[in-house]
Amino acid sequence: MSTMAGAICIMCLTTLGAMLLLRKLKQPYLIAYILTGILLGPYVTGIFNNAEEIEAIGEVGILLFMFFIGMEINVPDSHSMLLQPVVAQSMKIALSFLLSFVAGYMLHLPTESVILIAILFLFNSTPVVSDLLSMNGLLKTSLGITILNMLIFQDVLFAPVLTIMNIWKGESFNTLNIFAIVIAAAACIAFFFMLKRVRGKRQLITPRFLVSLEKDHDLQVFTGLLICLGFGSMAEATGLSGALGSFIAGVYIGRAKTFRWLEHALHPFKVFFVALFFVSIGLRLDIPYLFQNYSFVLLGTLLVFISNSLLSAVVFRLLKFNWEQSLLGGALLSHTGEFGILALSIAYKMQLIAFTLYKAGLGITGLSLLLSTVWVSFLQHLGLSLRRSYSKAT
Repeated sequence: MSTMAGAICIMCLTTLGAMLLLRKLKQPYLIAYILTGILLGPYVTGIFNNAEEIEAIGEVGILLFMFFIGMEINVPDSHSMLLQPVVAQSMKIALSFLLSFVAGYMLHLPTESVILIAILFLFNSTPVVSDLLSMNGLLKTSLGITILNMLIFQDVLFAPVLTIMNIWKGESFNTLNIFAIVIAAAACIAFFFMLKRVRGKRQLITPRFLVSLEKDHDLQVFTGLLICLGFGSMAEATGLSGALGSFIAGVYIGRAKTFRWLEHALHPFKVFFVALFFVSIGLRLDIPYLFQNYSFVLLGTLLVFISNSLLSAVVFRLLKFNWEQSLLGGALLSHTGEFGILALSIAYKMQLIAFTLYKAGLGITGLSLLLSTVWVSFLQHLGLSLRRSYSKAT
């Protein structure tokens, strides 16, 4: 057996063991993937040492995951429900920058660090939040739909953030850069027009030759992968995130009767590649650094949970959700996601932040993903206790 095959077998065995444990604890499997990465990473067993290569392969899983979200999501029929997530995320952006600059002023942080902290507040993990919504039966509710659409809007925002970071490191505007920004803006506008077009429609017209695929499993698999990854590649070519492109493909395909076989054909690929992506997050965590600076990392993670929860809860309350729903929505959006890890990596490679801040950011982000379900459960119980206290008082 080759070294690679043996390493993959060990990864599958470790993942399986962690998944069985977490199933007993009624926790999402994404935590098992991160734990597997930690156990098999360079700081524990050393079976896997190159997180970047595994992450690159695992990004296919994120594209497939977003494709499935697009197939399953209910695009709101109401015009206000389409605008609501945009308004919510815009308010969160304003509050995030305000909080970051206040914290930076009090702690005397450089401007670069303050802006990066604000960026980390902006992005959550769609796979983690979707799993939590599904576990809590919120995927089809107005709160769940609003949160999912906020996450999609975050994907749209990632391209402008990358552009800002490129300018930040000193790249000047030229014709090519301006053209890329125009293309990205046009793609964003086209995305919202597409949502408006499919709003309320449950069936869309599809080419006739695709009907024949319903009886050919091999063609189904490769056609499905081509559609998902092709749309992701086209989105990246226009400056948007590949995840957004795959989501758009899923929205269309989910409303085409001839593609009802696609979910069954691609589901195993989605599970495996999503697992690889989150394994790569575990591989990135510097365990010796976390132990040496555990108080700082734990305090930073707690501050991220509290500040992000409060920011998001205020936003949901302003959108007329009750306090219990607002607290739950804040808990679901309390962590920092995989785009935050990518932003940290880019900022470090551009020498915009110090190595210590990069390591601390990775540790806090990884820990926030790892403990997200614990935090959600805590705030759920807190909201329930507050409701009972209020009921007794009245």
